[in-house]
Amino acid sequence: MRKADDSSLTPSQYQRIRRHAQQVLDETGAREGFPVNVRAVMQAAQVTEVTDDVLGDLTFLNRMRRKAGLALKSAVAKVRGLFDAKDGFVFIDRTMNQVKQTFVRLHEAAHAYLPWQRPMYAVVQDCDQTLDPEIADLFDREANVFASEVLFKLDAFAKEADEHEFGIFTPVNLSRKYGASVYASVRRYVSKNQRTCAVLVLNPPLLVEGAGFQATLRRVITSPSFAAQFAITWPETYTPDDPIGAFIPINGRKASRPRELELIDANGEAHDCIAEAFTQGMQVFVLIYVRRALTKTVSVVLTA
Repeated sequence: MRKADDSSLTPSQYQRIRRHAQQVLDETGAREGFPVNVRAVMQAAQVTEVTDDVLGDLTFLNRMRRKAGLALKSAVAKVRGLFDAKDGFVFIDRTMNQVKQTFVRLHEAAHAYLPWQRPMYAVVQDCDQTLDPEIADLFDREANVFASEVLFKLDAFAKEADEHEFGIFTPVNLSRKYGASVYASVRRYVSKNQRTCAVLVLNPPLLVEGAGFQATLRRVITSPSFAAQFAITWPETYTPDDPIGAFIPINGRKASRPRELELIDANGEAHDCIAEAFTQGMQVFVLIYVRRALTKTVSVVLTA
């Protein structure tokens, strides 16, 4: 099943979040050094992380749910992080790996740092009210974007990536420097890229009798120019016999070499593309970028 949208904002909403990300990076000096100083960002947001591992405690979660109402509904459902606006506490799921904990810390810090969010959460807690689900969803998307902008230091990651050869291993290798997950780094790499490119994030392939394996689509991320040029309806499942599924590394391999792939854009024009894949076990990334438009008749593998 595809993941729900968790970061889409209007251009004006995005610019507002970006200004606050720039502000916190400037006031904490977090632009210098790698990875970003998360502790300084949390101090700027005036939150304290509770080090006790309590997010697996249902009694605690139910108490927080009653205390904060629907304001914390999504966070409780994921059980990855909680923000207590009244007391300024942040709770993190410590069973996650370190890079995921870093992102969630920045996400929860965003709820405290963004000046229109913290007061709203505090009112919900003080008045025993509930937060409109649409507003709660918007706040979560804003917090995700804030976390990404801070983690990747605005344009720093994209500029550094541009200095390297285009390919899946560029964001994979840079992820360690920025203290980010491979997933977040690949996503950032494609979504901010000047090239016409996309990445399909697939769930790990499962053995299926008669089909060899099957991998389901988790998310599609595109660069702005790819989104403007292509309108592809991507299949929900992939097997070894289809053009995309053939790139999925299996039998212990972590990557597949770059090979040609053909795509049709929204105007019906065929394009010569290069695709390659990488997996670190939790998901498979199939990176595709457009090399050139084709002028001859070709066999088309994916259409709008």
